[in-house]
Amino acid sequence: MDSYREESEMLGISANAADRKSLEDYALMLLIRFFEETVEMLFVKGYLTGTVHTCSGQEASAVGVVSALRKGDLVTSNHRGHGHFMAKGGDPGRIMAEIFGKAEGYSGGRGGSQLMADYSLGFMGGNGIVCGSVAVATGMGLRLKMRGSGNIAACFIGDGALNQGIFYESLNMAALWRLPVIYICENNLYSMSTPVHKAHSQPDFVVKAEAMGASGASCDGNDYFAVRDLTSRLAAKARDGGGPVFIELKTYRFSGHSRGDKRIYRTREEEKMWKRKDPLKVMRQKLEAAGLLDPKSDKELRAMARKKVGDAVRFAKKSPFPDTSTLMGGLFA
Repeated sequence: MDSYREESEMLGISANAADRKSLEDYALMLLIRFFEETVEMLFVKGYLTGTVHTCSGQEASAVGVVSALRKGDLVTSNHRGHGHFMAKGGDPGRIMAEIFGKAEGYSGGRGGSQLMADYSLGFMGGNGIVCGSVAVATGMGLRLKMRGSGNIAACFIGDGALNQGIFYESLNMAALWRLPVIYICENNLYSMSTPVHKAHSQPDFVVKAEAMGASGASCDGNDYFAVRDLTSRLAAKARDGGGPVFIELKTYRFSGHSRGDKRIYRTREEEKMWKRKDPLKVMRQKLEAAGLLDPKSDKELRAMARKKVGDAVRFAKKSPFPDTSTLMGGLFA
């Protein structure tokens, strides 16, 4: 996060620590948005192959949650995890290199978009299995409690995860043992192409979590301040022995589920309505209203974020591919 602090200083922004942190997080949200848009463009131009799941439109949930955590807290992610990783301090260059399949990527070019981690940052990795990270986070919560570390595990999932049995098994165990875990559901209204109202007989996700013994609450997932404040309040409860908590963040992904998704299951009118609730727009307006941001400084922050993404692409393109002699390394059988 030091680079974002340097940016606010370069712009001559004078603010207290809390206001400066909000500006730094806005810069991070811009970075995530431009990173994801660039990744999609690289696929269209043929620089990347395979598929990818981007989080454009969900930046406030990733940055807002992590902003409320402590340095020693652990985070697990899902298939749409680039934003979560960068919010936890991940290097955009190494993330981009991994998407390119290059040796200098976080998984040495072997994991790709979904399977990256940096344990030194407390980012314990993404997961290509729907709800797969929930059991991992629950186990990490048990370890943290047994060690008396005072830290918590935060687990990002999508709305589709709440139709998996392991979600309820894990929450039940976490509640029985009062584990310090936060389960964060980014409800973007669609499980691939299936809308929530066609997949859930009980659309109130907080009710489902509370039935398993977890505390729960929901908020506007496109409002960074709402996300940060709710996470901070519930994280304190989990940290102090109050057991697991569940947070539903109501948001929307601007792109398709994955590359090549033409989004025929939703209307352009619906998309335009959610674009008016763009988390970057909401954040910018609140910072401007507080006197912390003006059009000139906003333009400069955007330029800095775009440069960082450009640097990440150049780093990835110049990085070597993995040496074939290492093909069998890192395998367990």
